[in-house]
Amino acid sequence: MERIDWTAVVADLDDVGMAQTGPILDPEECAALRDLYAQESRFRSTTDMARHRFGEGQYRYFDRPLPRLVDELRHVFWPHVLTVARDWTTRRGEHAPWPDELDEWLDQCHAAGQVRPTPLMLRYSAGDWNALHRDVYGDLVFPLQVVIGLDDPAVDYTGGEFVVVEQRPRAQSRATSTPIPRGHGVVFATRDRPVRSQRGWVNAPMRHGVSVVRSGQRHTLGLVFHDAR
Repeated sequence: MERIDWTAVVADLDDVGMAQTGPILDPEECAALRDLYAQESRFRSTTDMARHRFGEGQYRYFDRPLPRLVDELRHVFWPHVLTVARDWTTRRGEHAPWPDELDEWLDQCHAAGQVRPTPLMLRYSAGDWNALHRDVYGDLVFPLQVVIGLDDPAVDYTGGEFVVVEQRPRAQSRATSTPIPRGHGVVFATRDRPVRSQRGWVNAPMRHGVSVVRSGQRHTLGLVFHDAR
């Protein structure tokens, strides 16, 4: 986390609603996480995207206890994304409900009935894609989340760029896409982000997805900072 240029991350989030972090995990850590996908007992549920018309591909939500590295990543990201979330809330003139500690925030989620863990792994093969969507699982929502690439683009797969689409006030929607290098992360807006308008700060709705994977296989780790109902 200390090597991440958070000033640049914040600038990109303010510009397009997502930002590359640079390297977070080494190849061995990526391989260890990727290997977990075959261990069904580590997950609470598996979703076939085509069955639900979410796209093509598959994802699995981790069960408790979370893998040590997954839990650690969520905790070390928290103070940094929390700073951004609080700043966004200040711009809107609203109260920021998130405490300093992630565990305290998750306790609030659980008290509200959002008790299911949300960190997940996603697997795409050739021809797979993810429809534009938002990861909102209840009334309590954290406005930022993180996805980490576990495979090497152009070596392990082609295509499969991460995409965000912003509904701009009084304008056509804007799409931004980026490949995710192995071990690198992308921070992005969960549901909306504040943008300046002639009337002050307004919310720009955001959705995210994945473009078609042309060849190979693509795995990612998703870190959501609120639990699910």
